[in-house]
Amino acid sequence: MLPVEKQFGKFLLRTCHSVDDMRAALQLQRVVWNFSDEELVPVRLFVVGEKVGGHVLGAFDGDRMVGFAYGIPGYRNGHSYLHSHMLGVLESHRNTGVGRELKLFQRDIALREGLALIEWTFDPLEIKNSYLNIEKLGAITRRYTVNQYGITTSPLQAGLPTDRLYAEWWLNSNRVKSLLCNSGKPVSQIEAIVDVPAEIYAWKAAKDPRALQVQATNRELFTKHFSNGLAVLGYERDEAGNGRFKLGKWEENLEYS
Repeated sequence: MLPVEKQFGKFLLRTCHSVDDMRAALQLQRVVWNFSDEELVPVRLFVVGEKVGGHVLGAFDGDRMVGFAYGIPGYRNGHSYLHSHMLGVLESHRNTGVGRELKLFQRDIALREGLALIEWTFDPLEIKNSYLNIEKLGAITRRYTVNQYGITTSPLQAGLPTDRLYAEWWLNSNRVKSLLCNSGKPVSQIEAIVDVPAEIYAWKAAKDPRALQVQATNRELFTKHFSNGLAVLGYERDEAGNGRFKLGKWEENLEYS
């Protein structure tokens, strides 16, 4: 991939190609997730991903990398797509919009390369990230995986199973294009909801068994709703900080199947 860059306010977003850039992404990964060394994606895999059709995208505040996105090629049912494996932003630079802008930069590159779909996984207990994925980017989800990475050393997971939802970001869908043109997402009939209480963060930090109970209850609900053909089409956050997944039928026929 030839170098590509984009300005976002004071931040420079650009594709990363040097080993020094990959080392910066590794160190940022260490700070954001606080994994043990054995669970970190090593520099060599950042390098390999960039060489075989993926990419590392960096957000820079001056000379300092403050955020990155790492995507690798995927292939399923006869079609290529991009799997966005990691998106991380330093705590000091969150709430600046740079995380969303990295995803939009990733979309620009994927479209230029002729891809229609970007996928990634995310923790359904993370309220703010779920809102970003569903409401700010327009992804949908209709797949749930149980304990995908095993029990990890990251304190963000608090010892819980690493259950994940799969985000499907259909880059040319009416849903995404309407959202990015500021005309809102198409309205869909909501048939089910799944709630995440704002207290989930305190319960996780305290190793309170209620966190595991919420996860188990929601795991059962997602599994049932997805098996009935529903997809997550919306997400709400109320003034108290509670999150709510909204599920219905996705009408656009863009599946790889």
